[in-house]
Amino acid sequence: MSQGDSQIEPVKKAFRTVTPPYHGRPDSEMNAIGIALFLGLVVLIIPLLPFLVIVWLISKLTEQLAQKAPIGEESN
Repeated sequence: MSQGDSQIEPVKKAFRTVTPPYHGRPDSEMNAIGIALFLGLVVLIIPLLPFLVIVWLISKLTEQLAQKAPIGEESN
C-alpha cells in the first residue's frame, strides 16, 4: 500500500465533565404563557369584530358605487 491509500480514522474523544448531561423536558410554562396571550388577544378582538365588519362592508359598497358611476362622466 502507498501512503495515499491509507485511510486515517477520526479520533473520537469523550470530554469528561463533572456536570450531568442535560436531558430536555417539555416547556409547559411557556406554552401556558402563549395560550394566555392568545386568549387575551381574542378577548380584545371579538368586541372590535363588528366594527371591522362594518368598515369592510362600507369600503366594498363605496368601491362598487365608484365603479358604476365614474366621476366626470355625465349621463343624458
